[in-house]
Amino acid sequence: MDFNGFKQTDFDTFHIDGLEARMEAIQTRIQPKFRELGEILKDNLSMKLGNEMYLHIAKHARRTVNPPKDTWLAICDNKRGYKKHPHFQVGLFDDRVFIWLAHVYELPNKQKIAQSFINNFEAIKKLPSDFVISIDHMEKNSIALDELEKSLLERFRDVKKAEFLIGRNLKMDDERVQDGQQLLDTIISTYDELIPFYQLAVKER
Repeated sequence: MDFNGFKQTDFDTFHIDGLEARMEAIQTRIQPKFRELGEILKDNLSMKLGNEMYLHIAKHARRTVNPPKDTWLAICDNKRGYKKHPHFQVGLFDDRVFIWLAHVYELPNKQKIAQSFINNFEAIKKLPSDFVISIDHMEKNSIALDELEKSLLERFRDVKKAEFLIGRNLKMDDERVQDGQQLLDTIISTYDELIPFYQLAVKER
């Protein structure tokens, strides 16, 4: 395996001033690692789910002024795009790696997916205790799993722009982050826990 984890220079990318300079660093430092890591994860998920999954790497193409403060890879069962589908993510902010099963506001059947999660609330609460929740993929802030309440899922159901991401965040000084095999194992074990909820979500599309 060529993937050898994320280093300090990868996280430092998000302190580079200017859209063009930061995008060049994302493309040269981080995206090659995303391709190596993503291909492994895509094949692993395809095998476990029994259908072909596709790797997408964020292009940040809509940006014209502000440089991105994070970047990510996404894996879903649609070849053309991922934002309108439940998808798996791995990405970086300047201080962490995030590992998500992501449901963002572009999902067309968000209400049905949210209701399915509400109906399975107790199963979600039984996920590992180091899991966290995000309600906005643009922000670093996360909520500990033990603080998750049904009202947050109801908000995801009822508010058009509300999102629901669940998984793990690893601080950049976590030893797993800089060890390719340890990080890969952590991501795969996180996804293994989340596959049943991914399957719930795709059933409701």
